[in-house]
Amino acid sequence: MWRRFLTTAVTSTRHRNSSTLTPITAALSTNTTDFSRHFSAKPSKSTLAKAKKKFKGDGKSDDVGGGSSAELDADVEGEQLRLRSLAEDDKDRSLDGLPSGMLKEFEDTKRCALLVRQSFLDLRDNFRRIVDPPTWSSSAKAPKPRKQIVLDGPRSCGKSIALAMLAHWARDEGWLDFLKFNETCLRQLPCHISEPIPLGEGAGVGFMKGADSMAMPDGSTLYDLIQTGVTHTHAAVGVLVRLRKELSLVKDVPVLLAIDQYNNWFTFSEFEEVVTPRSSRPIHAKELATVNAFRPMTHDDMMVGAFSHSTAVGKLRKDLPGVPDNARIDFPRYTLDEAAAVCHYYVRQRLIRREVFTEEKWKKMYYLANGNGSEMRWLSPLMW
Repeated sequence: MWRRFLTTAVTSTRHRNSSTLTPITAALSTNTTDFSRHFSAKPSKSTLAKAKKKFKGDGKSDDVGGGSSAELDADVEGEQLRLRSLAEDDKDRSLDGLPSGMLKEFEDTKRCALLVRQSFLDLRDNFRRIVDPPTWSSSAKAPKPRKQIVLDGPRSCGKSIALAMLAHWARDEGWLDFLKFNETCLRQLPCHISEPIPLGEGAGVGFMKGADSMAMPDGSTLYDLIQTGVTHTHAAVGVLVRLRKELSLVKDVPVLLAIDQYNNWFTFSEFEEVVTPRSSRPIHAKELATVNAFRPMTHDDMMVGAFSHSTAVGKLRKDLPGVPDNARIDFPRYTLDEAAAVCHYYVRQRLIRREVFTEEKWKKMYYLANGNGSEMRWLSPLMW
């Protein structure tokens, strides 16, 4: 399901220079003549039962009751068809790992709507200009694209959602990804490093006896390298480190490294090292081989990371090791126009009652939440 509406949202803005500030919706069925139906709230079973009982009990309005009952039956069938389509789309794991905000909103509403913000379009256009420079890029007034970006900003401003949309856009443009159905592309990219892969400690099995490295056959591809890490637990970490080096050597297709909760790599991890039978030492993220391979931004590859401002991660200093000084970008919260689009969407979703919805009230909600999307979503049903 996520692939369906993300594709519609991203591709609809592929040739757009400014944000429409309106929710982009993808219909789940081929019949899209009734646009408002995709924003209507799902009727409860008790409401449908009461409506049918009312029409059946009134003999004077058999014609009206029959027509209304038929409409209700049609709505129920439409809802059942939509839910079956969603259940089928849930089997597609190509977009696992989406931010919790997107998942929670879908679980609550079962509707596919996405706000394409100007801040996301600017982020997308930045990497597009790197791969496909425009003709006016030589102008002195043209913005200089950045290959390494760190999305920073207040909590619930949409950093993780923008990162997920960017990753899907890159995948839709044919950039390199490591999903299962991308096997054809991975088989066409050869490995450039012929050195043996070091072996480490396997998950729950310790070290391998009699061997400390594993050689890759001549003519191996990136797919073969990944399969080696999947099938041999002792080589899993070594394959990840080698894969990062191989990605820097790929020239046939664009490669974008997108990392959510990037700031977790600058603090202590959840791993611990046993010191004595009764004590252990917390291991810092910089001591992990995978983090050391993927965290630095001091290279020429395209890379974007998003900060997570949860209470579990402490405040980090402005200058981070391995991160360029100009890489950090403050991601904004909702503007007034974006908040207006969101609030009108809530009205169509019936999260806000239409009879109590006024411009003054939604602006009060916007200023009360200070543009925080999560807080506006929580306050919207409380509007009176």
